[in-house]
Formats: sequence, C-alpha cells, structure tokens
Amino acid sequence: MNLASLDITLFVIYVVALIAIAWWVSREKQGHEKDTNDYFLAGSSLPWWAIGASLIAANISAEQIIGMSGSGYQIGLAIASYEWMAAITLIIVGKFFLPIFLKHKIYTMPQFLEQRYDHRVRKVMAVFWLGVYVFVNLTAVLWLGALAINTISGVDMMYGMIFLGVFSLAYSLYGGLKAVALTDIIQVVLLVFGGLFLSYTALNLISDGNGPLQGFIDLTNQLPEKFDMILSQDNPHYMDLPGLSVLIGGMWIMNLSYWGFNQYIIQRTLAAKSLQEAQKGIAFAAFLKLLMPLIVVLPGIAAVLLVPDLAKPDQAYPSLMTLMPVGLKGVIFAALVAAIVSSLASMTNSVSTIFTMDIYKDKRPNESQHHYVKVGRIVSFVALIIAMLAAKPLLGNFDQAFQYIQEFTGFFTPGICALFVLGMFWKRTTANGGLAAALGSFFLSLAFWMLWPSLPFIDRVGLVFLLCVGLAVVISLAEKKGVHENAVDVNEVEFGTTKGFNFAAFAVVLLLIAFYSAWW
Repeated sequence: MNLASLDITLFVIYVVALIAIAWWVSREKQGHEKDTNDYFLAGSSLPWWAIGASLIAANISAEQIIGMSGSGYQIGLAIASYEWMAAITLIIVGKFFLPIFLKHKIYTMPQFLEQRYDHRVRKVMAVFWLGVYVFVNLTAVLWLGALAINTISGVDMMYGMIFLGVFSLAYSLYGGLKAVALTDIIQVVLLVFGGLFLSYTALNLISDGNGPLQGFIDLTNQLPEKFDMILSQDNPHYMDLPGLSVLIGGMWIMNLSYWGFNQYIIQRTLAAKSLQEAQKGIAFAAFLKLLMPLIVVLPGIAAVLLVPDLAKPDQAYPSLMTLMPVGLKGVIFAALVAAIVSSLASMTNSVSTIFTMDIYKDKRPNESQHHYVKVGRIVSFVALIIAMLAAKPLLGNFDQAFQYIQEFTGFFTPGICALFVLGMFWKRTTANGGLAAALGSFFLSLAFWMLWPSLPFIDRVGLVFLLCVGLAVVISLAEKKGVHENAVDVNEVEFGTTKGFNFAAFAVVLLLIAFYSAWW
C-alpha cells in the first residue's frame, strides 16, 4: 500500500463530498418529476462555466492522463498536438457546428441525422456509437483507471474497476447530466491543480530542489529529442505522428469528429441556456485544452528521468504519483479519480441517452417521461457491467492504450466526419450517399491498413476522409434528386459570434503559433 492514512482520508473526504454535492444539485422542486429533458439535457439550463468545465472533465480521463502520459514517456511533446489542435477545433465547432445543432433542438447526434437524412441513418449510427462507447471508451477508461489505482495502492484491477463504476453511478445515476455537469467544475479544479502539483514536484525533483523552471531547462537539455513537435520521417514514432499531418492532415478529421459529432462531448453544449452561453463554454474549454499538455504530457516526459525502467509506458503517471509527498499524493490521487469517474459518468449518460431516445423510444413511443428516465438509468448500469467484463480481454495486452484508441476509432472517424460535414454544408447529399460514406469508411480503412501498412494512421484517416466524401458525392449526384428535402439551409442559421468569442479565437490562434514556433 503506497497511500498513507492522510492520503486515504483526503481521498475519502473528496468521494463523500462529491456524492453529496451531486445529490444536492440534482434535487427537484416539490411536485416536479424529472423528465427526459431534465435527465439527458439538464433542463437546457447549463451556464458557460459548467459547459466548459464539463467538456474538459468528460474529455480528460484515464485514457488521456494515463495513456497520453505514457505516450509522452514514449514519444515526447509531439503527442501534445492532440491537445493543442483540439483548442482551435473547439473554436470551429462553436462557430460553425453549434448554431446548426442548437437550431434543430436535438437530444442526440443520431436524432440530427434522422432530421437531415432518414430513419435508417439514425439507427445505424445509434447502434455504432453504442458499441464504440461501451467496448472502446468505457472499457479504456475503466481499465486504465484501475491500472492507476493498482499501481498506486495495490488494489486488484477488478476491484478497482468495480469501485470506479460504483462511484460514478453513485453521483450521476439519479441526477443525470445535470449532476455530472455541475459537479464537473469541482472535478476540473481538482484535476488542474492536482496535475500542476505533480508537474511542479516532478520538475523540482529533476533539478534537485532548484525549482521547476530549472527542472524544465534540465529536462529539455537532457532529453532534447522529446521536445520535437513535428517529427521527421526518420523518427521511430513517425508512424504515430507523421510530421505536418498533425497540422494540415488527418488530425483535423480526428478532432472535428471527436469534438463536433461525439455524443458524450457535444451533449453538454446541447444543454446550454442559449447559443451564446454554449459558445462561451466552448471558448473556456479551448483555453483549458492549451493547458493540458503541462498536466498530462510533461509528467510522462519527466518520468523518463525519474522512473526510467518502466515495464510499460502507461505506468509513467501512476509511478510518478508514488514519488509525491504524503498529503499531496492523496490530492493528486483524488484528481486522477475525479477525471476518471467524470468521464465514466459522461459516457454512461450518453449511452443511456442514445439507447433511450434513439432506439427504445422509437419502439415504445407512448410511455411516460418517468419510464424513459428509468430506462436510461438501467442502461447506464448495464453498460458499465458489460464494459467491466470486456476490459481485460480487449486492453490487457496493449502498452499504449491511447494510441490503441486512436488507431481503432480511426477506422470509422473519416466516414462519420464526411457524413456530418456534407449533411450540414452540402444540400444535395442524400441518405444513401451519407450511409455509403459512413459504412465505406471501415472497409476503405481496412484495405489501406492491410495493403499499405507503412501508411501512418493519421495520413490514412485524411486519405479515407477524402475518399468517403468523393463516394458520398458520386452516389448523391447519381440519384439525381437535387436538393435533399431535409437539407440544412445555412442562410437561416445565425453564425454571428460575439466580440468576446472572436477575441478568444484570436488569442487561441496566437498561442498555438507561439507554441509550435518554440518547439517545432
């Protein structure tokens, strides 16, 4: 056991406090019973600070903290492109995608697809997302979270997964998205300060007590190869991050799909008080993303010097935590668990939303609101059980789980991105054309993976996206139907943004230019 009594006490206080606060914010006024809008969209009442914090809390989980730190250990700062490019992606989502989604007043991404295309597209994508969330996202978060708990405290992996699952259900099952989003501000504060403390302490150890700035200078001097943002072709990790493709290639497709069309991410913005409130939340999240490499990548690089003989790269972050002083270790452990359970709660809520609103309600449309909320809670519980059982068989043999997740989702991301982008911005896209892009993505990606194994997966994602767009365009034109009857009329969508949002966008771009100029 590597946790002292003080660490355990601080952690227990955090667990109890979070559950209590979640239940308090979830309470209902006398005589009011939760309906589907309350449970799945927080009553369309989320303020900007809750949206921004919840976006980050849902995103930064075990797969980011443990997985990306492992990739930082193995690859270096270049893996931070996922974080920094996400910041500008969020600005694009806020400017061009959110106005369309909020105008359609949707609960889920499949619901938008039905409004734009037809019922078939909604059902196919609903089933697909349920599979990905349960067997990729939930399993990854549970497995990596349990791995961290095992490394730090010695608790058995299965018991660790059970604890994480029970904890996430305890504070989110009753209140739904409102409980998740309004407590996420606590989670993010703990995550940011806990992560900064870890980075500070690690750098201070590297400098032998001469401060974190000297530690960072020593780290860059001793490991200069770990601070190349744009990898050359002779770099051993070029296949993971192929040079300029992280700036002008397939990473754009990965990020647009994740931040723009991913239910458990975009669901927070769908629950906003207004479009302007959602956009402010998006801008807040973009600035937090710029900070994330300091919290999730830098510790992995520092671990190369502090704990150089790791069996697996994904042990970097948990191993660093064991070096932290008593008390601080408990706070950082709480921050790590905060990130994990927040993502679990977000994913299970999105699984229940898609299943209930896109599949179950279609079969039984005349049930009460109370009935649908009850079904959503049951689905959240069942999804976690399935993910626990599937975690070890699926992830037990991978050294870098973050790269595994990117590689797997890269088979489907190009088609999903093509399906949505064409659906929003090209009026002639037909349902058959959109389906061909979505389904063709897997087969095209598989063909390239088998026949062109030397092609980096990010380049493959970009190439397959272009082919999927071409496939959708050809099929849509061949049907000769002209403008689709459900086409989005962008002339009726308000794309104007406030001065504050525009200033935030400009600042994000300037900071990114500075970062890439410094560590090109």
